[in-house]
Amino acid sequence: MNDKFTNNSSHGHRKRLREKFLNSGLSGFHDYEIIELLLTLGTPRKDCKQIAKELLKTFYSIDAVLDAPIEKLMQIKGVGPSNVFGLKLSQAVSEIYQERKLENSFKLDSSESIYNYLKEKIGREEKEHFIILFFDTQNKLIVNRVSVGILNASLVHPREVFNKAISCNASHVVVAHNHPSGEHSPSEEDIIITKRLVEAGKIIGITLVDHIIISKNGYTSLRAKERNIFV
Repeated sequence: MNDKFTNNSSHGHRKRLREKFLNSGLSGFHDYEIIELLLTLGTPRKDCKQIAKELLKTFYSIDAVLDAPIEKLMQIKGVGPSNVFGLKLSQAVSEIYQERKLENSFKLDSSESIYNYLKEKIGREEKEHFIILFFDTQNKLIVNRVSVGILNASLVHPREVFNKAISCNASHVVVAHNHPSGEHSPSEEDIIITKRLVEAGKIIGITLVDHIIISKNGYTSLRAKERNIFV
């Protein structure tokens, strides 16, 4: 009887939250209510209010809750895979939305504009990500490709970069990777890899325009810092 009453009460509360969102968006919502709504996407019956409050108490902000690794989220009492589903789904959809919006709004014609395009994608990642941007003759972005792992000569082999460039008829490419440490100065390995890619591009006839190192604290363009590499 009590369980039935609790379920009905939870269902009514959830319904009111959803109706409020559909009528007026997130205006007037508390942060914990936004998290609660996301949790309900993967949790059909369970009351998520207290879990939402606990997540916010632990991670301090909505952004931090969404960015938290799944294993850390699940350390919170009451949080399981179903609860995490709504949070991670929302984050993934938001990233796709922002990426495609940026692709349409950004003119990727400088290292700064490419940094602005990529910083939300990889700037705060805890693992190294290597990204290749392929452009046509009109400097329009054709496609991007992402690899995850420790940046080294085996991961960033010219074959991996230029095979795709050839197959999509790219005119030129830009490569970028993140430094999870927050430092964005190039390492010796970064410079060696860049030299190899530049030389391979010259042979194939597809120009490597720049190699950009990105972190949460800024970026470095190797073309600007090590211009002799690209001559």
